[in-house]
Amino acid sequence: MTAAYDPISIALRVAAAVESVGGAYFVGGSVASSLQGDPRSTNDIDIVLSLPANQVDMMVTALGPEFEVDRDMLRRALMESASANAFFLPLLTKIDFFGVGRSEFDESEFTRRRAVVVGDAGETLVVKTPEDSVVRKLLWYRDGGGVSEKQWRDIVAILRVRRTQLDTSYMTTWARRLGLSAELARAQNEAGFESV
Repeated sequence: MTAAYDPISIALRVAAAVESVGGAYFVGGSVASSLQGDPRSTNDIDIVLSLPANQVDMMVTALGPEFEVDRDMLRRALMESASANAFFLPLLTKIDFFGVGRSEFDESEFTRRRAVVVGDAGETLVVKTPEDSVVRKLLWYRDGGGVSEKQWRDIVAILRVRRTQLDTSYMTTWARRLGLSAELARAQNEAGFESV
């Protein structure tokens, strides 16, 4: 019998492995923005990971044989705040692991992460907040030359869907500090904010 897999079920397996060895994480990228805005398909899963490098072997063992992980690359990513790829082999789904960054925004983003219910049986994933998704995606949008329609759609969708639940002062403060005020104002306008 073939099991049914989707990005959430794969992320839950990764999360269980991380937590089993005492690590901490959050899910970001398109999985987070799909939970916070408009769902869209994705072929990769972004996970920001805090784990001592000497725990990598134990985490990979906990993941099991359906996952392929470059252990040395993952150790470097954790030590250097870089990225490493892994694959869930049954679907060739890519998992991008990112070591927690060292900037003030990276630290704020990681500190504010929270568990959200993602399954009918009450399963939870730790996900970055919608506010941090907006700010991070604005950074990616700007750093990518301001041309990614996919990133922009995600930003506007999160703002539109979560409008009454967002900490707008948090987003405004970080947008100002990161030089993103104009981009945030434009996105809020497109999302139907009455004032920005």
